[in-house]
Amino acid sequence: MTVSTLQPLADISPLGCASSPRWVACVTANFDRFLLDHAAAEKKASGMAMSMLSHYPDRAELVTAMSELAVEELVHFREVLKIVQRRGLRLGPDRKDPYVAAIRALIRQGPEYFLLDRLLTASIIEARGAERFALVASALPSGELKRFYTSIARSEERYCELFLRLARPYFSDAVID
Repeated sequence: MTVSTLQPLADISPLGCASSPRWVACVTANFDRFLLDHAAAEKKASGMAMSMLSHYPDRAELVTAMSELAVEELVHFREVLKIVQRRGLRLGPDRKDPYVAAIRALIRQGPEYFLLDRLLTASIIEARGAERFALVASALPSGELKRFYTSIARSEERYCELFLRLARPYFSDAVID
């Protein structure tokens, strides 16, 4: 099967449904735990970008984009870490995120699928992040944290679009969409 005839990854589109309002209530009630989870997610996102550029060194646009993304995600980690430390919290050991693990389980093996599926699943994860960080920002009172999460939501939205854009040179729009 050639790349141009691949079927779309599962029958899911980014954010086929919205996050539950209960999710935001849970986050605001457990904000310190959310911050620790957010820090871990930013660290893992930076590592994922480094993994992508290492796995595809022959794809110059992807290498450049992933190197820039790795740095930006690490900056986000540093910013969340500052908030964590100001609140007197400590990072814990990394744990697998069940949501991310479930989405990544959809990644098919084989060279004709793997890149496509990694890019599409990354886009979905970033789209959900954009939605959820925007919800967090809207639930926070005016101030530094609200501005920070508004900015993070915008970044996640850009990353969602980035992964889709990176797929376009290698796969047809019908496969991506």
